[in-house]
Amino acid sequence: MKPFCATLAIETIRERSRQAWDMLESCRLCPRACGINRLKNEQGVCGIGATALVSSAFPHHGEENCLRGVHGSGAIFFSGCNLNCIYCQNYTLSHLHEGDEATDELIAVFMLQLQKMGCHNVNFVTPTHVVPQILDAVAIAVENGFQLPLVYNTGGYDSVEVLRLLEGIIDIYMPDFKYGDSTVAERFSQAGDYPEIARNAVKEMHRQVGDLVLDDHGIARRGLLIRHLVLPNNQAGTQEIMRFLAEKISPNTFVNIMGQYRPCWKANAVEEINRPARVSEIQQAREVALQSGLNRFDL
Repeated sequence: MKPFCATLAIETIRERSRQAWDMLESCRLCPRACGINRLKNEQGVCGIGATALVSSAFPHHGEENCLRGVHGSGAIFFSGCNLNCIYCQNYTLSHLHEGDEATDELIAVFMLQLQKMGCHNVNFVTPTHVVPQILDAVAIAVENGFQLPLVYNTGGYDSVEVLRLLEGIIDIYMPDFKYGDSTVAERFSQAGDYPEIARNAVKEMHRQVGDLVLDDHGIARRGLLIRHLVLPNNQAGTQEIMRFLAEKISPNTFVNIMGQYRPCWKANAVEEINRPARVSEIQQAREVALQSGLNRFDL
């Protein structure tokens, strides 16, 4: 199975990029639709203007087994974020914008270097607010011999309009599905419409790439992989999310139920989430997923 980018015409990628750049003039790149002119370096919720910030690019051996394999997932970490999660474990990137300006050409260089290192894929981490820059970089990299699967590693707060620009380019969608309840989403991420936005985004992602496909070595080649972080006191609404995935997406949806929550950034000030998730809560979340009809998990 060849990666999408190895078969798509360069001019098609460049045309998608042009359409994405047009969205920055009165920014509607994500559901926030801030309306500011990022082409003039005005900054909205994500805190990023016309140039992407990259904090690091390296073979990541801490991702899911099917992504990291033996040689790692080629992670490119972008600074800034369109969500305002008060418990973000990468808050120095998302909220404090730790990182350096990276031109589209430099992002392409990172992609090619990661391919040369033997990575199984290139993994765009927090890409939602820099899709135009990523598309430009993909076109440059492909022209110079890039041919790995591309992973869109997102918080799940994505515009369907923008996701459609990525069709036939992104091989593996890996969104978080953070909340099943809008009140909780507003309180913890200032995004009360998150559950609806995430449901629509996941539907579009699955329409494009289908269920996750692994090769003979257990490495992901194409498809949808959902991440769900277990929050203390069932604040994430696990049952609603797992039922939606099983009934509205596919019982074969590949899910990683993550138990590594710890209170970071401003979470210590919030009683419901000011402690790590308990082992019993993590186990209960996994049982809920099974009971909902899901049958593929990252362990």
